[in-house]
Amino acid sequence: MAKIALFGATGTIGTRVLREALDRGHEVTAVVRDPAKLVDSGAEVMPGDVLDPHSVAEAAVGRDVLVSAVGPGGGDPAVLVSAAKSLIGGVCTLGPDAPRPRVTVVGGAGSLRTPEGPLVSDAPGIPEPLRALMQAHAEALDFLRTVPVEEVRWTCLSPAAQIAPGTRTGTYRLGLDDLVVDEDGLSRISAEDYAVALVDEIERDGHPGKRFTVGY
Repeated sequence: MAKIALFGATGTIGTRVLREALDRGHEVTAVVRDPAKLVDSGAEVMPGDVLDPHSVAEAAVGRDVLVSAVGPGGGDPAVLVSAAKSLIGGVCTLGPDAPRPRVTVVGGAGSLRTPEGPLVSDAPGIPEPLRALMQAHAEALDFLRTVPVEEVRWTCLSPAAQIAPGTRTGTYRLGLDDLVVDEDGLSRISAEDYAVALVDEIERDGHPGKRFTVGY
């Protein structure tokens, strides 16, 4: 079983990743700024901040995987780029001879190609706050792609175009840079099945140095 440090464990995605990993018997440490928000979660709770590379390094010691499910909430979407840089920077401070955990990042769908060719973020009528969020996710991915996998073994999982709390079915389909759509042309996934796919990736390590995506 993997030893996982999870940032963003109190959010919509993070809570489901936490539960999925714990239910499978993984050892999860939730790294949060306010430990009081995770009482009786079943996980070890560690104070920390994904935006502080020193805090990331502390969480990385003895862990197999760092997971970032951090989102901007109602704040500046640029925090996603800062978080990606802090994660990689914190892991790299462990030194060239120290064991380095893998880094798995919850990404966005905006930079995926639609079946018609344009990116999801190119669609007309997207509200500016959502477009800014898509752009921040894309910039975070662009940064990760500059990181040699030999230096930090990273991966990024983009959701379907539509993701919301729902039912855990345990079934999904994977793609790389193209949006996964069903026979009706819809791209969707429940937050629960997104968590299944992410924990499956933790167990399989199937996409080092890549972004991939999930949908029904």
